[in-house]
Amino acid sequence: MDRSGLSSFLLGLGVGVGIGILFAPKSGQETRELIKNKTGEGADYLKQRSSELKQTAAEWVDKGKEALNRQKDNIADAMEAGKQAYRDTVGQPQQPPAEGPAI
Repeated sequence: MDRSGLSSFLLGLGVGVGIGILFAPKSGQETRELIKNKTGEGADYLKQRSSELKQTAAEWVDKGKEALNRQKDNIADAMEAGKQAYRDTVGQPQQPPAEGPAI
């Protein structure tokens, strides 16, 4: 569910609960207590959900950092291997071309 879908769901849920409470056969004091309790429960749920999302995001960031570090190490190893191959090639004396039969 995307962010706007979640927002719409929560808004609809809140409106539905509010209408249900207003039409419930309870006294004003009981209704206010019920609204207060439900609001507290909703806030607790949102705090918990927010904490879970932050933790999940942090895990993804850590995984991304690990992947980048592995790629950086692979590139560094490949560069060093290329440099060494160049040094080995340049450091070797040049061999004259093989002489074939004279025409």
